[in-house]
Amino acid sequence: MILRELSQCLTRVTIAGSLDVEIAALTASSREVAPGLLFAAIRGTATDGHRFIGEAIAAGVAAILAETAPPADLPPAITWLHVPDSRFALSALASALGGHPWRDLAMAGVTGTNGKTTTAFLLHHLMQTLWHRAGLLGTILIDDGETREPARHTTPGSIELTALLGRMRDHGCRGVAMEVSSHGIHQQRISGIGFDACVFTNLTQDHLDYHGTLESYFQAKAAWFHALAADPHGKKPVAVINTDDAYGADLALALHNKLPLLRYGFGVHCDFRANNLRQTARGMEFELSAKGKSYLVRAPLIGRFNVYNLLAALAAASVCGIRPRDAVAALATAPQVPGRMENVGQTGGTTVFVDYAHTPDAVENACRTLRELNPRRLITVFGCGGDRDRGKRPLMAAAAARHSDACIITSDNPRSEDPLAIIREIEAGMGGTNSVSLPDRAEAIAYAVQSSRSGDIVLIAGKGHEATQQFADHTLDFDDRKHASKALRDRAQAIADQRCNP
Repeated sequence: MILRELSQCLTRVTIAGSLDVEIAALTASSREVAPGLLFAAIRGTATDGHRFIGEAIAAGVAAILAETAPPADLPPAITWLHVPDSRFALSALASALGGHPWRDLAMAGVTGTNGKTTTAFLLHHLMQTLWHRAGLLGTILIDDGETREPARHTTPGSIELTALLGRMRDHGCRGVAMEVSSHGIHQQRISGIGFDACVFTNLTQDHLDYHGTLESYFQAKAAWFHALAADPHGKKPVAVINTDDAYGADLALALHNKLPLLRYGFGVHCDFRANNLRQTARGMEFELSAKGKSYLVRAPLIGRFNVYNLLAALAAASVCGIRPRDAVAALATAPQVPGRMENVGQTGGTTVFVDYAHTPDAVENACRTLRELNPRRLITVFGCGGDRDRGKRPLMAAAAARHSDACIITSDNPRSEDPLAIIREIEAGMGGTNSVSLPDRAEAIAYAVQSSRSGDIVLIAGKGHEATQQFADHTLDFDDRKHASKALRDRAQAIADQRCNP
């Protein structure tokens, strides 16, 4: 695309050099610079892309996007775009160069601390069931309508994101369900994209290592909604908000008369409201009141928190043009979300669940949900990630201690931290709860299953779908579900051996 045409998407830019140059592609990586490309200098948390402008010029790029004015000795063959925010401008350029694929898709984004992945999976299921093809972008995987691949980031960078949306459009998808992380919002990865449904699930303590305070974390989430209210990109976005959540209620109030709202929850003022929840270990049912009608919702999920996820998916689907009646019918065949309250199996009367719960609120919700199944005992295996918000460690411990009969403290992803030091910080919040610390996660899972008795439930929390465990100097292949399955098989063998050799 000719830069003259491409640059029209930028509202605040000072240009030095010719606009009559062809831009073949965009990059923010100095390792990818080549002739014909536009290099975007991005200020990151670890490195500043402006340091690599010289390398980009030497490589023969066609243009530079930067937050600084051009140098006096800028080669005449290079065009310089001086902008106040490189990330924001790059997102707009990526969308324009990719042909704005989101314009041809029903776009539904989901943000919040907990529930993003499950809500996006459920919404994708509804779209796929009723429209045949739909895209999915999130923490676990990417589905472009034809193929599935593991995800590297919850919300990809703006260049990759636009390319993925283009694939989804070209593969015949009618809609996209995607997770929107606070990092993605703060780093302007989605600022060039229009949305139809914008979901806010809840907000609890997480990512304070990045945002600093809970209020800053909330403002990062809220910024997405306010940005769309100011510039809807030609769409008609609707904010779908859990107003049972205190932060959700505040967000709805702040957006009054700025964006159309759909409130969901158990509250009497909710537009999508749940009543009379009933559940077993195999699933749930509840009454849905929406748009003046009532529906009986049945889904193979458990937990009150999953009611909120179901409501969010139903409300967002309605914004995207799916009738509630059709959506409710499709939920009966909703998929198991990998690592989200996933029932791994049962042996000798012990049932094991694996859940991604890695915040105090998520741990509490997971434990409460399993408590409602009336186990003989609830045994919780958990740890806390290294190089992340340290303040939540004793809070997670307290949440697990309040609702578990026994806890096994272990390693999560220690990363660069000492696993034993993390465990000591967790132990400080355990109080007098029956607990044991086993740093080796495989050993901890095996111990929990082997020490269980008939009627017990074992919850393995923290890593969910993850298939690796990260240490300072190495990364292990590690999947909680595989280790739990092995522990159950070993338990079954031990029970059989005991019967043969009483």
